[in-house]
Amino acid sequence: MNLSDKSGSFNRRKFLGKLSGGAAAVGLSTMAPTISALATDKEKFLTSSDPEDMFKKITGEHRVVFDVPKPNHIYPFAWPRVFLLTNMATGSKEKDCSVVVVLRHDAIAYAMEDRLWEKYKFGEFFKAIDPATEKASIRNPFWKPKSGAFNIPGFGVVPIGINELQESGVMFCVCEAALTVNSAKMAGATKSDAAEYRKDWVSGLLPGIQTVPSGLWALGRAQKKECAYIYAG
Repeated sequence: MNLSDKSGSFNRRKFLGKLSGGAAAVGLSTMAPTISALATDKEKFLTSSDPEDMFKKITGEHRVVFDVPKPNHIYPFAWPRVFLLTNMATGSKEKDCSVVVVLRHDAIAYAMEDRLWEKYKFGEFFKAIDPATEKASIRNPFWKPKSGAFNIPGFGVVPIGINELQESGVMFCVCEAALTVNSAKMAGATKSDAAEYRKDWVSGLLPGIQTVPSGLWALGRAQKKECAYIYAG
């Protein structure tokens, strides 16, 4: 389905109007069975390897978890880089740092490829602004950005793309619960199959991003591993 096709059965303005009401627009009854299934159907809601394995990699001397529940300009990606740079400036190497970024709630789109941003209008749905245009983004601006795309005053050009952070050892995970609820919410607003929406979203997850049962689960695991907590949303 072309989400921008106003001439077909899908009316974009009507669609966004329905979404603006959030859960109320779709009805809690639509999402309640989905939420209940989280506790009973492990295979359905864990789409990649055992999430516990990622947290076993938290072995650095300096440990931090960035909590990202919603889009917040460049900060969810700039701050992990600043953490690494300033630790290096004070004598610690990247390998001495364990950095985890938890994408949850309305920030889950950052875990997905450009194709899905354009198809599902994630920029408008999640209120995610493209730093280059200052408008609702039609792409994932933090996945493989162009060289020199981000220039932070006082620091200059810094590599804060998700792929660039991954190369420096930063670990990313995304909330399965939010993937499930938000895909069902969008599908409900368009009278579409929620399972098909979710399947499509999961198929477009970026390489190296770990799915976790929930972002809250991940934050708990990170803090159990003695990660300092920083709110980045």
